[in-house]
Amino acid sequence: MGRYIVKRLFYILVVFIILSFLMYCIYDLIPFDRARTLADAQKEAFKNDPEGLERLYQSYRLQLGYVDENGNEINIVRRWSNWLGITKLNGKFQGMLQGNFGVSYTSVQRPVMDVLREPMKNTLFINILATILALGITIPLGIFCAVRKGSKRDTAVQVGSIIGYSMPTFITAILFIFLFAIVLKWFPVSGQETPGSTLTGWARFWDRMYYMTLPLIVMTFCSLGGMTRYVRASMIEALSMDCIRTARAKGVKEKVVIYSHAWRNALIPIVTLVVGWFLGIFSGSIMIENIFGLNGMGKIYINSLKNKDYDVVLTLQMFYVLVGLLGNLIIDLLYGVIDPRIRVSK
Repeated sequence: MGRYIVKRLFYILVVFIILSFLMYCIYDLIPFDRARTLADAQKEAFKNDPEGLERLYQSYRLQLGYVDENGNEINIVRRWSNWLGITKLNGKFQGMLQGNFGVSYTSVQRPVMDVLREPMKNTLFINILATILALGITIPLGIFCAVRKGSKRDTAVQVGSIIGYSMPTFITAILFIFLFAIVLKWFPVSGQETPGSTLTGWARFWDRMYYMTLPLIVMTFCSLGGMTRYVRASMIEALSMDCIRTARAKGVKEKVVIYSHAWRNALIPIVTLVVGWFLGIFSGSIMIENIFGLNGMGKIYINSLKNKDYDVVLTLQMFYVLVGLLGNLIIDLLYGVIDPRIRVSK
C-alpha cells in the first residue's frame, strides 16, 4: 500500500506540473501587461517624470520575470518555470513551490496568501459544514426510501428530490432569500457579519454563524435531491444481493441486515459520490458566495477575474486542481478500506 501511495503521489505531481503549464499559458495569452498596470498605479507620483515612470515599468518587468538583467525578453516556458519555482528568478528559487504565490495588485500589492487566507477559511468552513449536514440528512433518508420502496412516503421523497435536483442553485437561493429574509425576516439578506460590529470571541462567532445560516441552508438543500436518489439506488441494489437474502433466510435481525450487510455493500458508489460532490461544491460555492456577499474564495475568484488579478486567479485554480487530484487519491484509498477485495497488497 505504501508503494501504491508513493506512486500515486508521483502521478499527482506530474499532472499538477502539466496542468500548471497549461493554466499559465492560457492566462499568458490574455492581452494584459501586469507590469504596466503596477507602474500606472503610481502614475500620479511620476506625472512630471515620464522617464522615471518608464524605469519603474522596466523594474517591474524584471521583478516579474518578463525580462532578464540585460533587458532581453524571457520565453514563456522559462517564465512558467520561474513562476512555479523549479528554476531561479533573479538568482533564487521564489515560485509557487516555495510558497511564493505572487502579489495581488488590486489589494495594494499584498501577498496572495494574505489575500486568500480569510476567504479560504470561510469557504472551507461552510463547505465542510454543508457536506456534514447533507450526509446527515441524505443517508438516513435514502436508506429509509430504499427499505420502503414503492410506499407513499418513498414516492413523496422521490418527487421532492426531483424538484430540488432540477432547480438551479441561483433560483433556489433567490427563493430562500425572498421567503426567509424578506417575508419572514428570520435571516439577513446578505453579508458576513453585522456591519460595524465590535464583537469578539464566541459572540463574534455566533454573529457570523447567524449570517451564514441561510447560505448554508441553500447549499445543503441543493445537494439533497441528487444525493438522496443516489443513496436510495445504491441501497436498493445492495438489498437485492444474494448475500442479503441469505442473511434474512438465516433469521438475522432486519436492522443488522440493513445497516451492517446492505449498507456496507452500498458504500462503494456512495463514497465516489460524496468525495466527488465535496470537490464539486467549491464551484457551487462561487455562486452562493456572490449571491449572499460572503467573503469566500468564490467571491475573490470572480472579483480577481474581473480585475485581471491573475496571480490570485492562478493560485485559486491550482488549489482546485490539487484538491481534485488528492480527492481522487482519497476515493481509491477509501475503496480499499470499505472492500478488502480491492486492496493493494503488492
